[in-house]
Amino acid sequence: MVEAMNKAECKIETARLILRNWLETDLEPFARLNSDPVVMEFFPKALSEQESNAMAARLKDRIDREGWGLWAVERKYTGEFIGFTGLSVPVADLPFMPCVEIGWRLAKEHWGNGFATEAARAVLRFAFDELKLDEVVSFTAVTNLRSQAVMRRIGMSNTGADFDHPNVPPGSSLRRHVLFKALKKDF
Repeated sequence: MVEAMNKAECKIETARLILRNWLETDLEPFARLNSDPVVMEFFPKALSEQESNAMAARLKDRIDREGWGLWAVERKYTGEFIGFTGLSVPVADLPFMPCVEIGWRLAKEHWGNGFATEAARAVLRFAFDELKLDEVVSFTAVTNLRSQAVMRRIGMSNTGADFDHPNVPPGSSLRRHVLFKALKKDF
């Protein structure tokens, strides 16, 4: 279910989760998540508290302006912040631009419960039903098998168009990325 009172108040609810705009109370658990080396294994580096707070501010600003973005995710019955899931327009010069990307990042204590899949399915429905997008992409390091499994579970297909991410240094094991895609006509 999508509720859209105004852009900043747009939220998505699933059976167990609420995807909503960012709150001040999300900053501390978000900083913990972004500094966790296990969570950040497939990113070039973990984030400092300042970098994490700046990221949250950018994500909130995007939702305030556009009514969609990378939403904070909370467990519906506890109110606990567990990470983010949503849509973004990549800023890197990628070979398949322009595009809208679906992404997620959850605290590791919430892995294995189907939360990423549940939230991402709802976001894809929002992308196709509310934003009327024809396609949504997702990409990650070729070694990130957990995220690729989520991509498959939500109905995305590997395009076979692997690429070197321009924001990852040459020689890094994280530079080579896989590209997945979901098409509106398939949902």
